[in-house]
Amino acid sequence: MSAPLRLMAVHAHPDDESSKGAATMARYVREGVEVLVCTLTGGERGSVLNPKMDLPEVVANIGEVRRAEMERARAILGVEQRFMGFVDSGLPENEDEPLPEGCFAVQKLEDASLPLVAAVRDFRPHVIITYDDDGGYPHPDHIMTNRVSVEAFEAAGDPDRYPGTGDPWQPLKLYYQMGFTKERFEALHEAMTSRGLGSPYSDWIARWEDRPAKWPVTTRVPCGDYFDLRDAALLAHATQVDPDGFWFVCPRELQQEIWPTEDYHLARSLVDTELPEDDLFAGIHADDVSPACH
Repeated sequence: MSAPLRLMAVHAHPDDESSKGAATMARYVREGVEVLVCTLTGGERGSVLNPKMDLPEVVANIGEVRRAEMERARAILGVEQRFMGFVDSGLPENEDEPLPEGCFAVQKLEDASLPLVAAVRDFRPHVIITYDDDGGYPHPDHIMTNRVSVEAFEAAGDPDRYPGTGDPWQPLKLYYQMGFTKERFEALHEAMTSRGLGSPYSDWIARWEDRPAKWPVTTRVPCGDYFDLRDAALLAHATQVDPDGFWFVCPRELQQEIWPTEDYHLARSLVDTELPEDDLFAGIHADDVSPACH
């Protein structure tokens, strides 16, 4: 194609880009695709999840620390990255607990979407990836991330909406990330137990509700060769990821053998494509691609 393909990944907090779709992004970057991560909040209310980093000076400066971690992860993956400027909502301990005043999840949809619409019009992605409408898990910032991503996908191409945020640009495909599926964890669990490794997934699988997937996987992107970069990016988020914890219990070589893809649900498409897919850009042709403006 005469101009590069462009992929935008929309996330709630620093570290989400490394735990959801990182190997996909690393692969596409190295194939010449321009990739931009839009991080909606700074993760200021995140807890320190790695005991080795639970230090007073880290806790006192968690927002600044997480931005530095994001920069390290960005460099490892090779992507561009922008913060959208909202404040982390935190994760309430119960449903009745009010969210902090002014945080991302309590914004009006139009206000929360405006910076992302501007980023879409500037970067001009052909494909956007984000979370499903349950947020992947029910964190209020993740749920709002889905809402603003859908809004931006549908509004950025309309010249009458969000005036003053740049020339209209219509992305062609919108995907939801499906990395945390029962099928994947069952496959890894069976592989680990059959080889006598022990599995961390048994309790999780036992608690899984036995019902059809709300958003079935339509697209599996082969990217096992980039799991090392995914893991390195995860480890860059040292406050959030314990190197001795859950993320690294299953050996990387086993993951590459048993489940060498990252998986997605095609939620919107303005181009013809045949399911299942193995490429987020399936159905996008040279006449669909134009130079970026950013």
